Amino acid sequence: MTPTLRIGALISGGGTNLQAVIDASEAGQTGGQVVFVGSDNPQAKGLQRAARHGIPSFVVDYGAIIRRHRQARETFALPADFDLDEMRAKARLFPPGTDTRKVDAFLETRAAAEAELLGAMQSYDFDLLILAGFMRNLTPYFIDRVNTEPDRPRIMNIHPALLPAFPGTDGYGDTYRYGCKLGGCTVHFIDYGEDSGPIIGQRAFEILPGDSLDDIKSKGLKEEWKLYPACVKYYAQGRLRVVEQTHSLPGGKTLRRKVVEISS
Repeated sequence: MTPTLRIGALISGGGTNLQAVIDASEAGQTGGQVVFVGSDNPQAKGLQRAARHGIPSFVVDYGAIIRRHRQARETFALPADFDLDEMRAKARLFPPGTDTRKVDAFLETRAAAEAELLGAMQSYDFDLLILAGFMRNLTPYFIDRVNTEPDRPRIMNIHPALLPAFPGTDGYGDTYRYGCKLGGCTVHFIDYGEDSGPIIGQRAFEILPGDSLDDIKSKGLKEEWKLYPACVKYYAQGRLRVVEQTHSLPGGKTLRRKVVEISS
């Protein structure tokens, strides 16, 4: 398969899923190639993986940006096109009743970092952005500037749980502590919520009596490394379509939900 899909990647740590996508792409199994790797963490070991494959990389230090905001919010530089009211209205990352000061600080610092991310990404043409262990929630500011076509999302994420169960940063830990008999991973498109976007693919594994959390993580990673390249391949083949489904619920209620259809 001749690579045609240009893939950008964002990471925060070791980048094992990044490696899985790079390896599958170099083997001609995804229909794409990774054209850049970005990170919020200057110490991310995944940056070394990019270097070994000759893939250009960059860092936007989120920690430094957040510290600057805490020290001098009144003079903190926000993007010229940032609209706080618009971001408040769109973001679905906080439960109702969350302190508005906390919400505003989050949206402001992330938008400042995301503006730098977008600036760095402008140097590269890309068709799909994959989050491969990128441990930062994206705000509508960033999402809207990457997803320029509403019906064609371009940001894909992998999550260590069978969504919609156990969103958040510790999917395998939550699965373990809940006593689940099955664990798994999910690839989904990003939306304005936390791990709430339309599901593209999932893989599951059995949790056996006596399995430790480390056992579950090990099993899960092996499934992740299979699932992510497969979902990237679907995207490269143009087989993914996001549609809105409407469901009638008891009591006259209606549920509308965007889902991913995979064509044969």
